[in-house]
Amino acid sequence: MRDTFLPFSPPLIGEEEIVEVVDTLRSDWITTGPKVRRFEEEFATFIGAPAALALNSCTAALHVALAALGIGPGDAVITTPMTFCSSVHVIEHVGATPLLVDVEADTLNMDPHQIEQAIEQGSRGARGQGGKGAGEQGRVKAILPVHLYGHPCEMDAILDIAREYNLAIIGDAAHALPAKYKGRTIGSPAPQHPSTPAPLLTAFSFYATKNLTTAEGGMLTGPPDLIEEARIWSLHGMSHDAWKRYSAEGSWYYEVIRPGFKYNMTDIQAAIGLHQLRKLPQFQARRREIVRRYNEAFSQFEELQTPTERPEVEHAWHLYVLRLHVSRLRVSRNQFIEELKARHIGTSVHFIPIHLHPYYRDKYGYKPEDFPVAYREYQRIVSLPLYPRMSDQDVQDVIEAVADVVKKDRR
Repeated sequence: MRDTFLPFSPPLIGEEEIVEVVDTLRSDWITTGPKVRRFEEEFATFIGAPAALALNSCTAALHVALAALGIGPGDAVITTPMTFCSSVHVIEHVGATPLLVDVEADTLNMDPHQIEQAIEQGSRGARGQGGKGAGEQGRVKAILPVHLYGHPCEMDAILDIAREYNLAIIGDAAHALPAKYKGRTIGSPAPQHPSTPAPLLTAFSFYATKNLTTAEGGMLTGPPDLIEEARIWSLHGMSHDAWKRYSAEGSWYYEVIRPGFKYNMTDIQAAIGLHQLRKLPQFQARRREIVRRYNEAFSQFEELQTPTERPEVEHAWHLYVLRLHVSRLRVSRNQFIEELKARHIGTSVHFIPIHLHPYYRDKYGYKPEDFPVAYREYQRIVSLPLYPRMSDQDVQDVIEAVADVVKKDRR
């Protein structure tokens, strides 16, 4: 057993990031300025996006995406119950209604078949899942798929639905850098049908635990016109940002043209991101090696289910989520976590489904069984440590701790 606690997911910051931050602090510009612009350009190039907007969080990226698309009161956005609360909060923030659909059993991503059913129920005014009449939910304007754990959603099917019903797509890729779906990097443009285009925006997170970190931060990618509209929303709705006002080429004059937010990224954050982006390929190689070792070890236990990676995707492996066959164990998922903690292994659960949280449960009348797959799988998931800083011994310690708990508590 380990002598010290293995944290769940600390960042990996090197001297390059530190030097770049110090350079920023010694410069004349520490808020949104030239390094943010460089980071946007390099990020867009890295994933093949036409345009990118750096922000202070993925939540901000999702929020300004909705605002840029003009989504608000009287509208509905389809998303998943298996996500962090911010994916759904932003729909509430703009005054629209979140419409949840259940997830696929293998990936835990939103089920495309249920998306279409939800849209059709809404158009008929039938009662939807969760107790709230679909007729009360407003016209569906967008789909917000979450690429959970780093495994891309079934995007071709979602794009087909969006085109058929004239919907926008706002992808939550907080976990999905640098995932690929059928050879396309998440955040790059999807194949378009000229007669039925589907606007596609994608939001990324650079929180401290993510595959690339700026401590706090996010990015929105998409078509240049929508990104420029989102840029206005991201800084008080002003026609000119600080760089355009205070640099040698700028002018003091600006106009407020939207009731915008304060969501800009700073050059201090971008200084970290510039070097994290360059290191991302080596970070990912290490993540994949850890996943390989986990899969090899845990697939030997019938009490455990290893994560899915479909053949047509390249998983970003932000999280390694083990699923317990609890009927084969004498402990619950929560007890399993406590057993690992007693062996000095940090874990987490991703996520408590949205419809179980009091705010959404009470407002929309949800019951646990309204989304049976999400509810069932939530009760048996455990996220294990997975990050580039892990040593080979750290990985082995996790494997041995999990194996020890399984052997001790199997039926």
